[in-house]
Amino acid sequence: MIFVDTNVWSIALRRDHGSEHSAVKRLIAALNAGEQILTTGIVLQELLQGFNGPNAKKKILADFAALPLITPQRVDHIDAADLRNTCRRSGVQIGTIDALIAQLCIRHGLMLLTDDQDFTRIKKYAPLRVWQP
Repeated sequence: MIFVDTNVWSIALRRDHGSEHSAVKRLIAALNAGEQILTTGIVLQELLQGFNGPNAKKKILADFAALPLITPQRVDHIDAADLRNTCRRSGVQIGTIDALIAQLCIRHGLMLLTDDQDFTRIKKYAPLRVWQP
């Protein structure tokens, strides 16, 4: 099971050569193989905020309608805060959303498909599985 980060979706949904990106190639291969792809509300929200126009919104909503949505629980927010604090104490700054995405992947045993190097730094302090090209 794969959790696809916002940055990969954003590249994949662009018209300008997104399919040449290695993480997008992995996403396409996963979709073609029928691998389970999961998401969460904040990823959907970030995408909708980043693309303009009613057609883009309709396409994103249609594409994401088929994806199972993980809903963070109270414990996910608590553990994400702990993860962020652990990283900060070690000199690694991570964002609140990245901490929550990492925690969801950890709790659900998901591989994170991303090219955001913040997650590579997070996995030094947590059992986060990050896709490597």
